[in-house]
Amino acid sequence: MTGMETTVDRPAPPHRGRPRSDRATQAILEAAAAVLEARGLRAMTIEEVAARAGVGKATIYRWWATKGTLALDAFLTEMIAVQPLPDTGSLRRDVRAALRAWSRMVTGTPVGPALAGIVAEAQTDPQLAAAWRAQVIDPLRARVRRMFEQAVARGELPAAAEVEVALDLLYGAVSHRLLEGRGPRTGRFLERAAGLVLAGLTAGPAEPPPPAAAGPLAIGGAQAHSRRGTELDRRAGPGGR
Repeated sequence: MTGMETTVDRPAPPHRGRPRSDRATQAILEAAAAVLEARGLRAMTIEEVAARAGVGKATIYRWWATKGTLALDAFLTEMIAVQPLPDTGSLRRDVRAALRAWSRMVTGTPVGPALAGIVAEAQTDPQLAAAWRAQVIDPLRARVRRMFEQAVARGELPAAAEVEVALDLLYGAVSHRLLEGRGPRTGRFLERAAGLVLAGLTAGPAEPPPPAAAGPLAIGGAQAHSRRGTELDRRAGPGGR
């Protein structure tokens, strides 16, 4: 569908305990988003979220194992609204739109600034780390991978294009600036990042480096040269050459 955007789907997180009440779930997610926006993940507590949502702590823990997994669901609720899948008929335009949407989500939504905290928390929360991969990273890569596959079908990219490396480079650049705080995520930066990655893809696979000289051969050559010099010195006698 040229010029259209499709909505983003995400897998439903696994439920714990009894089925969720839609009203309670919405209240908890809205409360968690408000706390994340105001205080960040490190200062967020289940007690405060429960008080804001008007539910008991047991209700939250029945459905979310840790505060990190709750924060992730609140983040995803905001993310879905601003992460359409571009389908413009041009890979360059699609990639630019996808990067802009990701940057807009990080900088322009209430829970966007908490993303760095969620990623940091995932380093010590195995359940959050698994949910982050399953509900954010894998679906995001799958959607963007589909954009590249469509570009191959249109003839914009060679069939042998290294799509997985391109995905690492595209989102790695944006994530690096997010997590390291080094440089703004401006439109110009996103344009340059997308342009460099796409230029590399359309150029085809990199040429393999020339084989390096084998160590034993190189060493042997130097030793042979040294032996020839020694032989000449011996024949020249004490007077030298």
